[in-house]
Amino acid sequence: MRKIWLLGFGFFSISIGWSLYNGFVPFFLNDYLESTALIGFLMTIDNYFALFLQPYIGHRSDRTETRFGRRMPYLLIGIPLAASFIALIPFHTSLITLIIFMVGMNLSMAVFRSPTIALMPDITPEPMRTKANGVINFMGGLGAILAFSAGAYLFNIDESLPFLLVAAIFLVALMVIFKNIKENRDALPQTFSTTEKLDYKKELNTATIFLLAAIFFWFVAIQGMEALFTLYGVKELGMSKSASAFSLAFFSLSFVLSSIPSGLLGAKYGEKKVILLGICGLVLVFFLLNWVKSVIVLRFFLVVGGMFWACININAYPFIVAAGSENRIGTRTGLYYLVSSLAAIVSPPVLGLFIDLWGFGILFFAAAVSMLFALSCILKVKTPAASEG
Repeated sequence: MRKIWLLGFGFFSISIGWSLYNGFVPFFLNDYLESTALIGFLMTIDNYFALFLQPYIGHRSDRTETRFGRRMPYLLIGIPLAASFIALIPFHTSLITLIIFMVGMNLSMAVFRSPTIALMPDITPEPMRTKANGVINFMGGLGAILAFSAGAYLFNIDESLPFLLVAAIFLVALMVIFKNIKENRDALPQTFSTTEKLDYKKELNTATIFLLAAIFFWFVAIQGMEALFTLYGVKELGMSKSASAFSLAFFSLSFVLSSIPSGLLGAKYGEKKVILLGICGLVLVFFLLNWVKSVIVLRFFLVVGGMFWACININAYPFIVAAGSENRIGTRTGLYYLVSSLAAIVSPPVLGLFIDLWGFGILFFAAAVSMLFALSCILKVKTPAASEG
């Protein structure tokens, strides 16, 4: 498990990058734009590129052969580029330069995201993957907490400071992973072809299709909520920018504390059962948040919501890997992030449009309805034998 904790630094960097991006970039866009729908669209325009890159790179990494391994070359290229662009974001001089830096950052992250996550099942036997996913998501949750708490504090001092800190963390994470994880030594034996063409028909069985649909809907709920929550806190509840961003740290802290227990529950009872618990819990939390006006009560429900989100997110990736073949882990990782990227494209602008039409009070109601769609899809997924507990 030592290698998993070290690999967690890669997920830590991914999480802190996205959390900082979702938490503070909307404020920069709001300096130029008034429409929440347009802000939501611009928050996701980069995902149109990631939508195509991540499944391609995930599959490509399955059949890459270098002296550094299959996944590591993508980390060595993508992480330094992402660090450079995220450091540039607060130094934009116009809407155009801001968009250029945003797109550059997210394209760079698309290069290394799927290969980084695929490293986990590469070096972990199947029965231990939910536990391992709990560990790396624990590290990712720490990144989100740092982004929303320390990031909020630094943002108040100087808007560039949290972005510069995250850029430095990216580079440190790369050094930790590169020094400690050697794929040619640590990866489990697998058979793969360096010439096999990308064929989704081999992977898109019925269980996978419904599972991907469920993943899409729960990411619509979560990513839309996270992307627009800071504006919700400011405009609906009258919070300051830093207090609104800090509130998301309660969601992330709860997620962190629940990550490893959720992985243990998934290993014992099966991923699907724990995912169902998480979805039902979040439906209830999101519905109740529609009537919450107190900041204290809001943060309490965010803590509860983080626990249920851990039940879903920790078990989803091992579940989708278990539904396919071992020699296409990178391909299935790419499919997982293709669907999450599609949700990131759809969710913020659609929820932003709802907000423009009906006000910020619609945010959590829409998230709850999306979770109900996810529930209907996951109920149609037949549990893989390896995931029955």
